[in-house]
Amino acid sequence: MKKVLPFLFSIASALVIHDVLTAQTEWQIGETTLVEYDLVTGVQIPWEILWGPDDMLWCTTRFGDVLRIDPLSGTYEEVLSLNVFGGSGEPGLLGMAMHPDWETDPKVFLVYTAGSSWQNAEERLSVFDWDGATLGNEQVLYTVDAGGIHNGSRLLVLPDNTLLMTTGDTGDGGTSSQNPNNPNGKVLRFNLDGSIPTDNPTVGSPVFSMGHRNSQGLCLGPNGLIYSSEHGQSNWDEFNIIEAGRNYGWPNVEGECNTPSEQSFCATNNVAEPLKTWSPCIAVNGIEFYNHPAIPEWQGAVLMSVLGGLSGQYERLSVLHMSEDGLTVVSEDQHFASFNQRIRDVAINPYTGAVYLAFNGPQYPGSGPNIIKEFRPQVVIDEVAWPEDRGIDVFPNPTSDEFQWTCSPAWQGAPFVVYDVQGREVSSGWVQQSEQLHGQSWGAGTFVLRVQAPDQTGMLTRLLVVK
Repeated sequence: MKKVLPFLFSIASALVIHDVLTAQTEWQIGETTLVEYDLVTGVQIPWEILWGPDDMLWCTTRFGDVLRIDPLSGTYEEVLSLNVFGGSGEPGLLGMAMHPDWETDPKVFLVYTAGSSWQNAEERLSVFDWDGATLGNEQVLYTVDAGGIHNGSRLLVLPDNTLLMTTGDTGDGGTSSQNPNNPNGKVLRFNLDGSIPTDNPTVGSPVFSMGHRNSQGLCLGPNGLIYSSEHGQSNWDEFNIIEAGRNYGWPNVEGECNTPSEQSFCATNNVAEPLKTWSPCIAVNGIEFYNHPAIPEWQGAVLMSVLGGLSGQYERLSVLHMSEDGLTVVSEDQHFASFNQRIRDVAINPYTGAVYLAFNGPQYPGSGPNIIKEFRPQVVIDEVAWPEDRGIDVFPNPTSDEFQWTCSPAWQGAPFVVYDVQGREVSSGWVQQSEQLHGQSWGAGTFVLRVQAPDQTGMLTRLLVVK
């Protein structure tokens, strides 16, 4: 008998083997086959993706939206829209974390930039209440200076129920990073109510570690290890273990302590050296520790999203294979570089072992239509019962002629619009079971199908390609 995913129990009576009518791309990872699915497309610009305690995939966009995505169909709801400062460059809505006691205290932590000019811009760590439909009742827990570049900011809840927040140096060259009284260029640690833990390295200070330039990756590894990825200047991106009270060197040290001046500074200032560096910079970003048997080749590895350099030749998912104790990078594999797309973040489905990647387009700082893809292990598809459909599936895709589609009864009659990559409407109408879309009349290119749920509570998107 096939096993059923925990989050499918409510519709178990309708389950059959999931048979997608469109041909899916497959990727070979050693002996494991991953099947590629487009989950959400047309989103600007997905920055954080994480698996929520409600078994939904949550996403922040740099322009200020929080999305709650059904990982089966890709249908999503906008549960918060913030008035952020920035959004088109490096500032905007950034990191996100969930309260660990979700059942009794459903709260979401967010970091975003606010203000009306760079003279008064600030980065806010806020917490919002989740009422089952929207996020509200914002409480600002902490603020730091924001900048046009280098704002961090990832969040991570630790097993002791404290919260880490990375901050960038806002492009000041590292002056703030070595100032223990300045919260920029740091990893900060708070209690979940925003107060400062009594066991922080300095009493009354949120500073957990210092000497950072712009860390945009945080995750937990084995034995309570805290991993971080950090952007270098033009050389020496870093992968670090974050330890309380340690200095990570910027701007006096870049990468390892391997010049006489760096060695002197490292010896005097308790500098922690990185586990791995990259030169020239590849623009390391969101990270997750993979510990699922569905992809045995990646078990015990850190999955690291890579944006690529400004010249655009390094975009990929890096898989950092770790020693058993997690203290050493044994080797690095590189995957999905052929997309030529900046990969911003990675999330993992704890039930299936599927991996989700948030793409940010081919150019700095991000261009659309951006997409979130799922890479699902074939063994899971073979062994797990799936819903009969994904709401709407369009086929053949790509095509040089007409698109057909199949849709569930719940989506019939829903309004749809098709846009090109410049946001221009090329087709619209209402979903019908026998609908045909005349792709040949649009010209060759990439298009976004956007369908509004009939009950107005969600949105479904599909990427369409005309050859």
